[in-house]
Amino acid sequence: MALPIIIDTDPGIDDAAAISLALCHPNFNVKMISTVNGNVDVEKTTMNALKLKSFFDSDVAVHKGAAKPLLNEINSASHVHGESGMDGYEFPDISSEELTSTHSVEAMYNILVNAEEPITLIALGPLTNIALLFNTYPESKTYIKEIILMGGSTGRGNVTPLAEFNIYCDPEAAHIVFNSGLPLTMIGLDLARQALFTHEFITSFKKMNQTSAMLYNIFQHYREDDFEIGLKLYDVFTILYLMDSKSYEVKEADVQIELQGSLTRGATVVNFKTDYPNCSVVTSTFNKNYEQVFLNMLSACK
Repeated sequence: MALPIIIDTDPGIDDAAAISLALCHPNFNVKMISTVNGNVDVEKTTMNALKLKSFFDSDVAVHKGAAKPLLNEINSASHVHGESGMDGYEFPDISSEELTSTHSVEAMYNILVNAEEPITLIALGPLTNIALLFNTYPESKTYIKEIILMGGSTGRGNVTPLAEFNIYCDPEAAHIVFNSGLPLTMIGLDLARQALFTHEFITSFKKMNQTSAMLYNIFQHYREDDFEIGLKLYDVFTILYLMDSKSYEVKEADVQIELQGSLTRGATVVNFKTDYPNCSVVTSTFNKNYEQVFLNMLSACK
């Protein structure tokens, strides 16, 4: 039976890969896509989600969410993902009529309370929308199976020495989510940094189908890494992990978000020696099976 999921995202090149696999694979039933300010502003992340919806001829609703963090100043990663957030592929023009009018927090709540079974939340960007959901509708937690998020790090960051981008963008929201009491799996920088998608591997699938060609083209514009060596596709591991969790090392931990430190704000403070864990932390892979799982899922796309 397909796993019902809600994707909360800020597309984003690696977001696009995760969304593509989830929309196309029969193991997932995407109930909605919620957008948030993150890699680029929320208007652009929403347009990018709509472009992907159109590319796949999907009937999954896209709902626009938070345009800014709870308290933080707005940050951007357009220097990594390009001005549009998904540079490198010419998607057809999208009509604003494709966008639903309901705010994503309201839409998430409505879907959750009316679902036949608890739903898994896949968080690919800053956690603003999910924090707003919990603050506005605390009863919504009852209808959530678990949260799988890309964010954080057990060590070094990628925005500051200790803070990862998604958490750094809205530390207060992350604090709310990590202390929500829900089953939570953190897939942070540690995993993608040692599970590289090599240039040779990416080149091998570029002509597999229309989706692989689209992804290959936007991957070439991913400016965090040297494309000629390989890419760290952070967000896609949320989906790959759900497909093949046995191939990953997971440790229980208490994860708290630093909110005050002038040098450490947004850091994920990970304590593996706690008696009171609030999170499962995916630290590494046991093998390179993630490549084959990626290929298998990609082959299910158009």
